[in-house]
Amino acid sequence: MTFSFKSHSWIGILGLLTIACTGCGGGANASATSAPDAEPGVPYKKFSNAVHAVMMADRTVYASKVVTRLKKQDAPVEPSEYWEEEEHTIPLPAQMFRMGSELVFENPEAGFTYALKSKWPLNEQNKPKSELEVTALDFLAENPTENFYGEEELGGQKYFVAAYSDKAVAEACWSCHNDHPNRGDDYPEFAKDDVMGGVIVRVPID
Repeated sequence: MTFSFKSHSWIGILGLLTIACTGCGGGANASATSAPDAEPGVPYKKFSNAVHAVMMADRTVYASKVVTRLKKQDAPVEPSEYWEEEEHTIPLPAQMFRMGSELVFENPEAGFTYALKSKWPLNEQNKPKSELEVTALDFLAENPTENFYGEEELGGQKYFVAAYSDKAVAEACWSCHNDHPNRGDDYPEFAKDDVMGGVIVRVPID
């Protein structure tokens, strides 16, 4: 089962993501020769693993190098859930991640969608929306070092679904959740590397 180059420009997507991550440092290995012919397709699992790796690298860097760093300093700007209403604030890591997923969702050329979901959502937007998402989150909670792969049909369209553990990688993550006013009495007390939810990547099957 493969992801078609003709209908989905995933290499272009990964290229743009890589450029965004590397900034102006590239170019030393650039070549003027023509690219080799593309293979007929990329397995859905391989594609999902690749885009997830880029997503999580960006998210981890933002959480650990920007948000946590600001929280430990007497900085004039601080991360806040209410950054749109408050002055001198920036979005939380989960909010940055969601805004990126919304842009991808609105891009008809992307060819895939992704979302952050949790068994313990503080925000209704992060609740699982399908039976497979519930199954995937249960699996990740019990198997934090493994990924979940499956298929589902939504609105007459079949999808390949990959789910990855979303772990507490920075103090800003678990401290925000542990102190949040929306948490219920049975809400977990998170610590470093605990599974807090899952990243769901969904690719339409041609």
